[in-house]
Amino acid sequence: MKNRIIFGFIILLISSCSVKKKPVFIKVDDVKVVSLKLDTIRLSANAYFKNPNDIGGKISTDEIKVIVNGAELAQVSSEEFKVPARQEFAIPLKVVIPSNRIFENNKNGILGGLLNTFLNKSIKVQFKGDLKYKVLGFSKVYPIDKIEEIKL
Repeated sequence: MKNRIIFGFIILLISSCSVKKKPVFIKVDDVKVVSLKLDTIRLSANAYFKNPNDIGGKISTDEIKVIVNGAELAQVSSEEFKVPARQEFAIPLKVVIPSNRIFENNKNGILGGLLNTFLNKSIKVQFKGDLKYKVLGFSKVYPIDKIEEIKL
């Protein structure tokens, strides 16, 4: 009898804290240049989500590429992020583009494009890749493809 009560309590507990819906991806926004130095260009952005579930989880970046003026120059670095329960939240995305990558790709016309960009004082930045949400053995992949023009 005691085992049935404990088993029933565990089933009730698990069913009341279940994952009912997937977190909703809202947008990637707030793309901006953090610093512009001779050796690196640092960018930041935020990926916005809403979690309708009673329990949280974790989101990690999965090879999000950063494409500047049509050329892939870097990947996003981000630690695994804890997802809060029943809240909207933002995951910070940070990008470091080494200046030598710009010179390596000169044959593709990137250097000329970036010089033109500095003259026009704006760049076109695209974030493309996947974010992966995990909770209790359940996972969901969110494709990200955001293009934004940034004023320098």
